[in-house]
Amino acid sequence: MTPRTPAPALVTPDSLLAKEATDVLREHSTDLLFNHSIRVYLFAAEQGRQKKLRFDSELLYVAAAFHDLGLVKNFSSPDERFEVDGANAARQFLSAHNIAEDQVQRVWEAIALHTTPGIPKYMGPEVALLNSGVLLDVVGVGFDQFPAELREEIVAKYPRTNFKEGFVREYFAGFAHKPASTYGTVNAAVCERFMPEFKSPNACDLIACSPWAH
Repeated sequence: MTPRTPAPALVTPDSLLAKEATDVLREHSTDLLFNHSIRVYLFAAEQGRQKKLRFDSELLYVAAAFHDLGLVKNFSSPDERFEVDGANAARQFLSAHNIAEDQVQRVWEAIALHTTPGIPKYMGPEVALLNSGVLLDVVGVGFDQFPAELREEIVAKYPRTNFKEGFVREYFAGFAHKPASTYGTVNAAVCERFMPEFKSPNACDLIACSPWAH
């Protein structure tokens, strides 16, 4: 697979792989997560164009389509981070389409790290762009730097209907059954907000309670 020229704004890749990824996303996700995932791709691809990055639009699209599927029951494991569940689902999907392992790994890393602060921007373009697209759509990072007219067109086509409240609700529901998996991630704070009895481990306590004498 050779890098594909980024598609124009508001256009998603039309390859068979992309269409099948869309089908998986549509079948298993809610309208809120579907629209969010497509917006993430469109925001990320435009950010890549603005930065003149060379990225594979098809791989970026698959990463965006699968990045939150780990929140969905059919893809959720008992104890892995939801990001890893989504990354593993994408790996299985891409491997079934005979995509080269190095490209599969790029998508895996993009999804697995998309909620990890401070790391993705130093990695490959698909990893960095998926993270920046998520940050823009969820918490508004880069909102003022993104072309306002295009931003409004994207939201008009893929609406943010009750997104702030609805996303937090669906987000938490995706890992409420395995709060321990959120340790060391931004998701631990979500569990603490909605589960008064949950307290994420403190690294200082873990160090103090290790079996080492000193």
